[in-house]
Amino acid sequence: MWLLYPSESDFPYEEEVLRDPLKLQAWQRYLAALAGAPPQKRFSIYERAVRALPGSYKLWRGYLAELLDAVQPLPISDPSYASLNSAFERALLTMHKMPRIWLMYLTSLTEQRRVTRARRAFDRALRSLPVSQHARVWPLYLRLVSLPGVPLETAVRVHRRYLVFDPSHLEDYIELLLRSSRWQEAVTRLAAALNDDRKSFCSVKGKTRRQLWLDLCDIVARHAADIPISGLNVESVLRSGIRQFTDEVGMLWNSLADYYSRRGLYAKARDVFENGLNAVLTARDFGIIFEGYAQFEQSLLAAKLDASDGEVDNGYLDDGEFWLNGGDDTDFLIARIELLFDRRPKLLNCVLLRQNPHNVEQWRRRVTLFDGDPSTQVSTYVQALKTVDPMKAAGKPHTLWVDFARMYESRNLLDSAEEVFERATQVNFKSVDHLATVWCEWAEMELRHNNFEKALQLMRQATAEPSVEVKKRAAADGNEPVQMKLHKSLRVWSAYVDLEESLGSVESTRDVYDRMLDLKIATPQIILNYASFLEEHKYFEDAFKIYERGVKLFKYPHVREIWAMYLTKFVKRYGNTKLDRARDLFECAIEQTPSQEVKPLYLQYAKMEEDYGLLRRALHVYERAVKAVPDCEKSSIYESYINRAESLGFKEVRKIYEQAIEAGLPDSDLKTLCMRLADREASLGEIDRARRLYTYASEYADLQSDSNFWKMWREFEIMHGNDNTFREMLRIKRTVSLPAQTFKRIKRQRLQ
Repeated sequence: MWLLYPSESDFPYEEEVLRDPLKLQAWQRYLAALAGAPPQKRFSIYERAVRALPGSYKLWRGYLAELLDAVQPLPISDPSYASLNSAFERALLTMHKMPRIWLMYLTSLTEQRRVTRARRAFDRALRSLPVSQHARVWPLYLRLVSLPGVPLETAVRVHRRYLVFDPSHLEDYIELLLRSSRWQEAVTRLAAALNDDRKSFCSVKGKTRRQLWLDLCDIVARHAADIPISGLNVESVLRSGIRQFTDEVGMLWNSLADYYSRRGLYAKARDVFENGLNAVLTARDFGIIFEGYAQFEQSLLAAKLDASDGEVDNGYLDDGEFWLNGGDDTDFLIARIELLFDRRPKLLNCVLLRQNPHNVEQWRRRVTLFDGDPSTQVSTYVQALKTVDPMKAAGKPHTLWVDFARMYESRNLLDSAEEVFERATQVNFKSVDHLATVWCEWAEMELRHNNFEKALQLMRQATAEPSVEVKKRAAADGNEPVQMKLHKSLRVWSAYVDLEESLGSVESTRDVYDRMLDLKIATPQIILNYASFLEEHKYFEDAFKIYERGVKLFKYPHVREIWAMYLTKFVKRYGNTKLDRARDLFECAIEQTPSQEVKPLYLQYAKMEEDYGLLRRALHVYERAVKAVPDCEKSSIYESYINRAESLGFKEVRKIYEQAIEAGLPDSDLKTLCMRLADREASLGEIDRARRLYTYASEYADLQSDSNFWKMWREFEIMHGNDNTFREMLRIKRTVSLPAQTFKRIKRQRLQ
């Protein structure tokens, strides 16, 4: 105790506080001077100070802070905590409006695990402090009620009060309710927040309304038995989610079915699965629902099989759970599962058709699903043709009509098949080719049943040009149907002309071809077919006239085949009797053909001159050809040119060789020509000419890739040369093997 008495150094401070006990600075100077004194001595000074100045916030805060530091290392059961709490209570008599004092006190009580006293202190703090300061108190209050050992009811009540202050933290309250298994209140609160028309609720955890809806649906589905039917309309909640969140439809349908299944309403759950399968629009959602449906049926079967192994009494299992009344229905459940899996392809097809009712391929697949059931196939075709809009169709809508007619044809119901085709020809398809295919398929069906005249009549009807009145009426409507363009369909005309060639007369076939040319729908192949048809029937001049029309009608490259056939046929037909006309044709063809493609025409032209004309004319054609064709094709022309000039003597051939060497041929072709000419010159004794040719070609030769050239030159020098010429050949060979820069330097030195 003697330590608590003032020392000699404290006398000035004692005199000051005794002289003026209401002066705060005097007490602060006294406490500052005792900074190193024992805590008990400082506490006694603080007690005297707060008794003298009970309304001083600085004194109370400093005093309470030092008390908190003093009890920090002590166990909670230590009596010092009682003194601390007593000091806080005394401080709050005058400091009840100071939030910092309250926060220090509440934090201390929370750490002491004095739940009841802390809860009452929190309530007092909320009553004492203004509402603007409550946001500082509530986090501590929520931390208190979240401590282990705090009664769940207390935590729920505190969170409920907190929502009155800050409704945005509804998610924390719902999580607490879920932890405490209060499913009814949790779903009610969450549903109320989501159904708020003002949409004032905003998740503080960053969840979207979609995520919250899915959480709600998951809760009501998993805990269906714990939520009273009168408390919340679960079905309406789930169906509302199905309408709003189309990307989670499959999961929500399964949740609704699971809700009824957990309540034991198996028939209702099955109806929900069926409704879901018949309502979804994507294969993904269908897969989710179907998998859930299959698991549901399999779980019922497994439960039934387990129940059959136990004791069954009056429809109750041995564990007291009610099952199905009546006898053994295991076979019925097995049959139901098999039927479900058998229905899967049809159900999936329905989903894809709901997704796009104009999907032609899916309608065709649907028909194949009913193989063996003609009546259902017919009704499917009828439904498809009523549903599919040709302008919106994904695929080829005319194939539905064709398949429908073929189905009747396969059952020898030709009248029904013809009726289908006739109705199909009245449909306004998106493409003329679709309508043309219908007409061609109809005609082919008639041909398969030997109705040749009917097939021809159909083609005549399809290619008939609409009347002027019909055209005016279609123009007035503003939407010209494809039927108005059918008479210009190449597909229909091609089928028509094939039928006429096979079944009609020569005149009728020629009439069809001429109409195609007049309509300007003929292709180069049609021209060739027409000319070939006329040649078969000995109308050669008429065939050549058709070729003439073809080369005037088309441009390059489409006209290439027509020219080739025309020239070949003309030369073969007339030979040397109409050479001038043939020459005119060749000149015209060469004039129209680009240089990259003119080589075959020049060769054909020269061949004609060789066979039926003059050799000089043929050589002149070759001379023109080497000037007209690209550099890469000149070599082959020169070879033919040289071969044909052999009959005029080597002097003429030498001129052609020299012309070729100077014509700018590729290096490989140039070396070949030089070697051939050198060989010829050597055979005639012109050794110097041959050597100059080898020397000239060496400028374009490579030491590694042109070993044959160097070998021939070496053999030439061994046979015809001497030591000097051989050494010169070796020197040139070494020069070629040097790097390019060195070679250029040596060449410059030689020139100097």
